[in-house]
Amino acid sequence: MQIDNLGSQDQGTTAQLDFEQPIVQLDKQIQELRDLGAAKGIDYSLQIRQLQQQRAAELKRIYANLTAWQVVQVARHPCRPIIKDYLDLIVRDLRQLHGDRRFGDDPAVITGLGQIGRHKVMIVGHNKGKSLREKIACNFGCAHPEGYRKALLKMQLAEKFGLPIITFIDTPGAYPGIGAEQRGQAQAIAENLFKMIQLRVPVVCICIGEGGSGGALGVGVGDRLAMLEFAYFSVISPEGCAAILWRDGAWAPQAAEALRLTSGDLLSLGLIDAVIPEPVGGAHRNPADTARNVERYIIRTLNELTSLPVEQLLAKRFERWRSRGTGFVAAGQDIVAVGPASASTAKTRAQLQL
Repeated sequence: MQIDNLGSQDQGTTAQLDFEQPIVQLDKQIQELRDLGAAKGIDYSLQIRQLQQQRAAELKRIYANLTAWQVVQVARHPCRPIIKDYLDLIVRDLRQLHGDRRFGDDPAVITGLGQIGRHKVMIVGHNKGKSLREKIACNFGCAHPEGYRKALLKMQLAEKFGLPIITFIDTPGAYPGIGAEQRGQAQAIAENLFKMIQLRVPVVCICIGEGGSGGALGVGVGDRLAMLEFAYFSVISPEGCAAILWRDGAWAPQAAEALRLTSGDLLSLGLIDAVIPEPVGGAHRNPADTARNVERYIIRTLNELTSLPVEQLLAKRFERWRSRGTGFVAAGQDIVAVGPASASTAKTRAQLQL
């Protein structure tokens, strides 16, 4: 499903989620009043305005109380902006770069040079595609080894010329097919992890939708890791987790809760650095405002990181990633924070229903 007008409000109404049924009903009532007014020449503007206010309040209430599974559904919304939308809205003078010099050009990964604010940057990110043809061509954002090798090659080019790197994470995971395995999928991702932590330029990573497993980490190692408010980041999809633990994908909602994959959970655990707010109702309802929030975060973060000496930048990045996961010990159903990863909270509930 394509987004036709990125600047308009509430574009996501063409693909409502199950939990948005109250909004669907209010939209229907508003449209009926408009049609009736046009047909009979009666002014229903007061009633329409009241319904719009009720709709806004209901939308705010729903999105303030989303479950983890509902967050996953929002992150996968067919109208949610993808990397190409952000490139159009916040990047100037974009010049895409292609190929990994070994096998081919993977359309599931976009790389290119551009400018955000006053900063000239290298852009790297997953591409899910918008039309069905594009989605199939790029495997719905599941990159092949050549995609990760392309990403690393372009990041090393950015390092050569002293350009900061911005990565956009949006993938259910790396492509799991036989061809990808034959061409070294695991090695390509592992090499990216090893090399990205050594890059001598600032690296800012932003999860804009789905952050699935090693496919996300393949372009997710940097000085800062941020998430959009209704994105998710996890070692495995809820469906995959449910299939392993309960041998039934119907347990995906319970798995999503147990995985602690929302931006709020990960921020409280100290595993991400920032949550970028989305407009009421999610990014799919207002991509333009979402892109502005992302742009502001990137500019503010680059202003901070580019002022650091390179050796200090590398030391902080290395220590940041080495400390991941070392500050927690499991105690029954509790995850107790005992080390540097406990910046935001001392104790959280895992709620594992095994």
